[in-house]
Amino acid sequence: MSDPHRPTEPSGLERYYVLTGGRSGPGGAALGLDVATLIVSRSAPVAGMQHEHEQIVRWCRDPLSVAELGAHLGLPFNILAVLVADLLEAGRVEARDPIPASAGHGPDFALLEEVLSGLQRL
Repeated sequence: MSDPHRPTEPSGLERYYVLTGGRSGPGGAALGLDVATLIVSRSAPVAGMQHEHEQIVRWCRDPLSVAELGAHLGLPFNILAVLVADLLEAGRVEARDPIPASAGHGPDFALLEEVLSGLQRL
């Protein structure tokens, strides 16, 4: 039997509101983030860090796209972007543009198909 005086864990939209402190979108350095942006840690997690921030720093020891990171953490893009923005501003992670297509050439479709296949397997 549940205790009516015990606070419950937030779920759904309430959880996202709590995670982001009520912010609905990133600001500053994170405005240019998209699903292909690579995130890489610049430091180890520190004591007292928000759990989700700690998870991002741990997952991004090797560069990871925002899309992959969102899949691992089960967070929608706009919520993840707010959390990544916090870490960017604190200097805990850095954002890197994905490898650009060669000048004068289109994207490498074989590589794109492999990435899509990998994301579908997640």
